[in-house]
Amino acid sequence: MTGLGALLADWLPRQRWYADKSRPLAKVRAERVVSVIEGDPGLDLYVVTAHDDRYQVWLSRHREPVEQLAHALVGESDGWTFYDAPHDAEVNNAWLRLMAQRATVGTVTFTGDVDEPDLPGRPLGVEQSNTSLVYGDTYILKLYRRLTPSPNPDLEVVRALGEVGSTVIVPALGWAEGAGATLALLQPYVKGGTDGWTLALTSVRDLYAERDLHADEVGGDFAPESCRLGAVTAMLHRDLARALPSRVATAEEARATAAMLRDRLAAAVEAVPELAPYVPAVTAAYDALGGAGEIPVQRIHGDLHLGQTMRTGEGWVVLDFEGEPARPLAERTALMSPLRDVAGMLRSFDYAARHLLADHPDSQQLEYRAVEWADRNRDAFCDGYAQESGSDPRDQVSLLKAFELDKAVYEVRYEASHRPSWLSIPLAGIERLVR
Repeated sequence: MTGLGALLADWLPRQRWYADKSRPLAKVRAERVVSVIEGDPGLDLYVVTAHDDRYQVWLSRHREPVEQLAHALVGESDGWTFYDAPHDAEVNNAWLRLMAQRATVGTVTFTGDVDEPDLPGRPLGVEQSNTSLVYGDTYILKLYRRLTPSPNPDLEVVRALGEVGSTVIVPALGWAEGAGATLALLQPYVKGGTDGWTLALTSVRDLYAERDLHADEVGGDFAPESCRLGAVTAMLHRDLARALPSRVATAEEARATAAMLRDRLAAAVEAVPELAPYVPAVTAAYDALGGAGEIPVQRIHGDLHLGQTMRTGEGWVVLDFEGEPARPLAERTALMSPLRDVAGMLRSFDYAARHLLADHPDSQQLEYRAVEWADRNRDAFCDGYAQESGSDPRDQVSLLKAFELDKAVYEVRYEASHRPSWLSIPLAGIERLVR
């Protein structure tokens, strides 16, 4: 499949979920794992190795070009026209049907509890690291584009939480395994839900529109929801501690964690020199973490922010347990302090408040309102967490500060590489934290 390999080498770097856009991609290794649908149209699974990463690429193939699939075109090779299969309505029901059948096709196994296997699928266009399909208004299927050794943390955690009856997640209905990795996860589709990022931005826009009002005076005040979200996060941590291992990390492990954070800071400064003025203060915060002694650790969400939550008619649920995609798998599945999740959400409130300021860079009044909104919602989140857990995150000042700074340093590297116009957001967060 030399011709197809060349097509994929050209197509892969243009996908939002491709992880290594910083290096040119001259060639890939494309291995066809299984043909799920023979004939015309057909559906094949390829594992594509690019640099050090493996990706799953499902391709539909047609003898004649399909005009309405032009946006999903991969290219033509060996008499076939290939398309990114999630966009192809002629074949994308196959995953749901195979899960319903609990089928094994070649080396790929499908498992599922599916009552409506014939629903049509439509791709969601809002994701970056994965691709999801919605079937009717009943199911949502996530395809994990970048493959890691099975089980994927998302499937592992969701299944474990389902077994203890957690009410703050969307349970697993089915999954697919193959090529040594988890390929897909099927869950109920949450009708009428809105993600936390969208709701928070609506609140911020309402505040900016009413420049003479404070955050608690605007009709779209988000603080009550932030408080509920804090309580749900505490419930999640309690459920995770019941479902998966937890323990107390030693003082030596705390020092090792601090050393790891210092190494990450050094790498970030080398990549983004704008961080250099903050190094002494950030290092001091990491040193305080190293002296914290024994710290309770457990499985956590690992990448908690407003976009990983959804407000439904029944309340908040938490989504996407893969962890930060850029982190190694061993780190994403390691036992960590729950305060890392709290820190991630606190950083998310800063992002929601500040990213709209890019359109108003010289407005001191809006800058004041942004700080006020973020502080109000950060406090409300911690209030809800404390009420539900009996432990206020703000009481663990040195730990929370170190984890927030580590998250902000991660954000600095990300924004410098992907969204330079947003670099000021994490830099402002670091400046606030080290004052």
